[in-house]
Amino acid sequence: MQLKTKILLAQAPMALALILLGVIAVTTIERLGSASEKILKDNYRSVLAAQRMKEAIERMDSAALFMALGQSAEGQKLARPSRKLFEAELEVQQNNITEPGEEAANAALAATWKDYAAWYDRFQGETPGAVLQEFYFSRLYPKFLAVKEGAEVILAMNQDAMVRKSDEVRRFSRRLDTLITLAAIVAALAGIIASMVLTGKIVRPLTVLTQTARRIKEGDLEVRARVAGTDEIAELAREFNTMTDSLERYRRSTLGELLLIQRISQAAMDSLPDPVLSLDLDGKVLSMNQAAETLFGPDISGPLPEYLRYLDPDLTAAVEKVRRHVVAGKGPYIPEVIGEAVKTALGGPERYFLPQAAPLFDDLRNLASITLVLRDVTLLSKLDEMSRNLVGTLAHEFRTPLTSLHMGVHILLEQLGGTLTEKQLDLLYGAREDCERLQNLVDDTLNIIRIQAGKIELQQVNVRILPLVENVLGQHRLLAEERGIALSQKLSPLSDEVFADPEHLELVFANLIINAIRHTPEGGAIAIRTLPQNGFVRFEVADTGEGIPEEYHAQIFNKYFRIPGRDKEGTGLGLAIAKNIVEAHGGEIGVESEPGRGSVFWFTLPVPESSNV
Repeated sequence: MQLKTKILLAQAPMALALILLGVIAVTTIERLGSASEKILKDNYRSVLAAQRMKEAIERMDSAALFMALGQSAEGQKLARPSRKLFEAELEVQQNNITEPGEEAANAALAATWKDYAAWYDRFQGETPGAVLQEFYFSRLYPKFLAVKEGAEVILAMNQDAMVRKSDEVRRFSRRLDTLITLAAIVAALAGIIASMVLTGKIVRPLTVLTQTARRIKEGDLEVRARVAGTDEIAELAREFNTMTDSLERYRRSTLGELLLIQRISQAAMDSLPDPVLSLDLDGKVLSMNQAAETLFGPDISGPLPEYLRYLDPDLTAAVEKVRRHVVAGKGPYIPEVIGEAVKTALGGPERYFLPQAAPLFDDLRNLASITLVLRDVTLLSKLDEMSRNLVGTLAHEFRTPLTSLHMGVHILLEQLGGTLTEKQLDLLYGAREDCERLQNLVDDTLNIIRIQAGKIELQQVNVRILPLVENVLGQHRLLAEERGIALSQKLSPLSDEVFADPEHLELVFANLIINAIRHTPEGGAIAIRTLPQNGFVRFEVADTGEGIPEEYHAQIFNKYFRIPGRDKEGTGLGLAIAKNIVEAHGGEIGVESEPGRGSVFWFTLPVPESSNV
C-alpha cells in the first residue's frame, strides 16, 4: 500500500466524525428554523393585523372628530382609506385563527366593528353643529373604544403566544446546543484517537530513519535502517542504506586523497608571498599560510581583530572593516585606491598592507568562511607617496605664476594698460577662464593630497543644519540663476544638528552642488534634503539632470574620473574630495541615478552624542 493511501486512511476517521457532526448540525438548524418560522406564520401576522386595525380605528375616530368640529371635507378624506384598511386587516385576522379563544375574540371584534360602522354611517349623514358633537360623544366615541379594545384583546393574545413560543424555542435551542456540543466532543475524540493510532503506525518507520541518521552523523557508517514494507518510506529506507554503503566505501577510499588535497592546498597557500588567512564569520583563524604565521605568529587565540587590538590598532580596524563588509553580504572587498593601505611594523621592518577579502560559501550558498589577503604594497605605497609629493610640489610651484598670470589678465581686461579691441578682449576672456580652470585644478589637487596624507585635521563641532544649508544655497544661487536652475531645500524637523567640521562640510556641499549645476539643463531644479538615519543625518543633493548610468556609480568618486562622452567641464576631483571628507567624519557617501531621471548624491554625518541618547 502506498504512503499516500495510508495517510488518506489515517484521516478517514476524522473525516467521518466531521461528516457526522455536520449532519447533526444541519438537522438541528432545520428544526430550529421550523420552530422560528412557525412563530412568524402563526402569530406575527395576527399581531401586525391587530396593530394596523388599532391605527385605522384611531384615524377614523380622528376623522369623526374633524367632522364634529365642522371640518367635514378633511374628515371624509381621512376616514375612507382608514375604513378600507380596517376591513382588510379584519379579513386577514379572520383567516389566521391560531390560538385558543382567538376565534371568539375575533367574532366579538367583527360584531363590534359592524355596530360601529353602522353608527359611523349615521354620523356622517348628520348636519355639522352642536347636535353632531353630542352624537359623537354620546354614541360614536363609546363604540370606538369598544372596537379598539377588541383589537387590543387580539393583539395581546398573539403577543403572549409569541413570547410563550419564543421561550419554548429558546429552551429547545439550548437542548440542541448541548446535543451538538456532546456530539462534537465525542466525534472529535473518536476521530483524533483513531487518526493518532493510524498515524503512529505510519510514522514509526520515520523514527527508525531518524535514529539511523543521528548515528550516521555521529560517524557510525555501519548502522542500517531496518524498515519492512513496500511503501515509499520502505523504499526511502533502502535508498538510505544504499547511500550509507556508498559513504562508507567513499570514506575508506578517499581519506588518503583528501589528506593529499589538503596538503596541496596548504602548499599553494604557503607559496604565496602575501599573508593569507581563512577566518570564520566571527573572525577566528581557521588556517593561514607561512607568510601570515611570520607576520602574526603561529598561535592566534580568539578572533583575529581581538588578537591584534593591542598589537596594531590601525591594522585591527582595517581587518575588522573588511570582515564586516563580507559578513554583511556585500560580496568581495576589493580596495579601490592604494590609499587604503595600512602601515605596520609587525613581523619585522615597516611595511604597507592592502586588505582584501572574499566570501566562501557552502553547498547551500550560505556564507561559511572568509578568505583574507593582506597584499604587500610597500613599494607601491612609497611610489604613490612620491607621486603625491611630486604633484603637490608642482601644484605649489604652479600657484605663484598662475596668480601673477591671472592678475595680469584681469588688469588687461580692466583696460588699465590701454584700450583693447573686441577681438583682444575675447582672447583675454578665454585666457582668464583657462587661468581659473588651472587654479581650481591646483586647489583641488592640493586638497585631495592633504586629505589622503592625513594632514587635514577636522575641527568637529555641533553644526546647525538650517543656517549651514541656507549659507550654501546663498553662495551658489547666482550661478544657478544664470543657468536657469531653481535651488530649494526640504529639511527634516526631526534633526537639526550634526557633529562635523563646518568648513569642510561646506566644501562637500559646494562640490556636490556645482557638480549638479554643471549637469542640469536650463529650467531644471536642485534640492537639498535631510532625514534622520540611526544616529546619523542623511543629506541628499537631488537634481533633474541627465543622470548617470549604473555601470559608472562605483567609479564616479575616483580621482580624475569622468563619464565617457560627457562635457569635460571640471577637474574630476570634486567628488573624490567630498568622499574623503565624508569618510573622515565617519560617514558614507553614494549616488542613486538613472539616465534621463536625474541624480541623488547622498552622504551621512553623525549627530551630536547628546542628540543620539
